[in-house]
Amino acid sequence: MSSDLDVFVGNTTLIDEEVYRLWLDGHSVAEAVARRLRGGVLEREGTSVAVLQSDTRDHYRTFQMLERLLHAPPRLLQQLLFQIPPERQALLVQRYYAFDEALARELLGKKLSKGTKKELDEVSARTGVGIRSCRRQFDNFKRVFKAVEELRGPLAENIQQLFLLPPPLARPWAHLWGEVGWRGGHSQHQGPPWQGSLGMGGGPQVPESPPRCWVSFLGGSGGPRRGGSWLGRFPKVLGPPQSSGSSPWEGFPQPRVAQGEGLGFGGPQHPLCPQALSRALVNVGGKLTHARDVRDFFVDLVEKVIEPCRSDKWSPGDLRLFLTHYTAAPRNLPGFRHQVLWERYMAAITACLLRMYHD
Repeated sequence: MSSDLDVFVGNTTLIDEEVYRLWLDGHSVAEAVARRLRGGVLEREGTSVAVLQSDTRDHYRTFQMLERLLHAPPRLLQQLLFQIPPERQALLVQRYYAFDEALARELLGKKLSKGTKKELDEVSARTGVGIRSCRRQFDNFKRVFKAVEELRGPLAENIQQLFLLPPPLARPWAHLWGEVGWRGGHSQHQGPPWQGSLGMGGGPQVPESPPRCWVSFLGGSGGPRRGGSWLGRFPKVLGPPQSSGSSPWEGFPQPRVAQGEGLGFGGPQHPLCPQALSRALVNVGGKLTHARDVRDFFVDLVEKVIEPCRSDKWSPGDLRLFLTHYTAAPRNLPGFRHQVLWERYMAAITACLLRMYHD
């Protein structure tokens, strides 16, 4: 008994997008073959089950060999073993580093440690993401965060250059670094306290992540441990108005005047008096000079600014109005030499607060 065998030899590596997606989702070869059969591939291609199984196994072997190159995407472009067109290389990288938002939310506030990786079985059951895919994405999180942790400059651009990701994907990674990559200082909670205020979809609207804004505020050099010490003295400067001399609170707007409610700031001891909010905002910045306190950034914004404003029924417009005038307040102070740095700092704080605050 004889049989014919057709052999095709070429120098271009063929990439089947459907099989690649199944591999990324963590399906085994048998599961991938079953799904392709249910999708009607035999009818479309006019082939047999045996050929389909062989084709799927061959793709899986190719993806496993490519995976070590995908860990450092520039190597994929430089290697000569696999002849892959540039558009296919881009597809491989982008889909490999795409992440499930449900999985990312589960990791918020947790350390990316071996202990957390052992819990991925439970995470997989809660999110519906395959366990193999959970482990791959978990390793991606650690790899990306470690690569950009000590780099200077815009975070999204660093991720884009290191991992060859397009801006629409690099920006969510930068946002994710801000929420997950802060060494998980709140693992004792079900999720971080700001989780209800700042969703994953808001990433591109928040300026990358507050630590990177802080580095930018310091002029891009020295990192978050240098400079900014003057913020510790700033609450004394923006203290209660004096009977004589210039005060930054002269002409300060009253909340909700436009709505006709006539409700203004409380007295000096009221949590929403200008001085109290000033102390809160400056103290948040002063703590960013210590790495151990950076992880409390969102918590401090929620507890010290957002919750008091919400309890007093401020609208987002009220908060925006206050922050606008507060940013400009030091201009009334004689001898204040940090206006440029102050405005950089307040630009980052304002963007975060306005994105997190809602009625």
